[in-house]
Amino acid sequence: MSGNVIGYARVSTRGQSLDSQVDALVAAGAVRVFQEYASGATQARTRWKECLGYLQPGNVLTVADLTRLGRSTADLADIVTVLGQRGIGFRSLAEPWLDTTSAHGKLIFDMFASLAEYERSRLSERTKAGLAAAKARGRLGGRPRTMTPAKTSAARQLRSQGKTLKETAQILSVSVSSLTRALSRNDLPEVADAAA
Repeated sequence: MSGNVIGYARVSTRGQSLDSQVDALVAAGAVRVFQEYASGATQARTRWKECLGYLQPGNVLTVADLTRLGRSTADLADIVTVLGQRGIGFRSLAEPWLDTTSAHGKLIFDMFASLAEYERSRLSERTKAGLAAAKARGRLGGRPRTMTPAKTSAARQLRSQGKTLKETAQILSVSVSSLTRALSRNDLPEVADAAA
């Protein structure tokens, strides 16, 4: 293994300790360890971003185990691929087979990345199949509209009684913008009412 070893340690909450990860990374030769208290599911990992900015070609990013770095197989594969493109090696202490600085580890990672790509492709296929099946049954994807045909009809009635858009929206418990869009779809002239 060549180049400086840079460690990244993460736990989900401040109540958890980073000590065992940091100790293992230092024992593995880490000259610097970025320590983070953040959920792996969040994108807002400040120390991770700092770590990425700090890494240079020839460095080896090392983690105590894979779960400290990514949220899924596909996520991990993407991270390690980007590191490799930047000339940065990757090593996981708990998974010694994953060391991209060796020929064997690189081969294993390539298989790992292929499985992640397969996982992404299968997910995409399942999503498309599910959408096609829903469409065939007359259901469209997306969030349901707040302005149902019944509410639109009630809105027409309220508007014909002289209610403003704001009053109508409050009565129907919808936003003025949702009401305006619904009335607009029905080509009603009152949507241009400036008294709203």
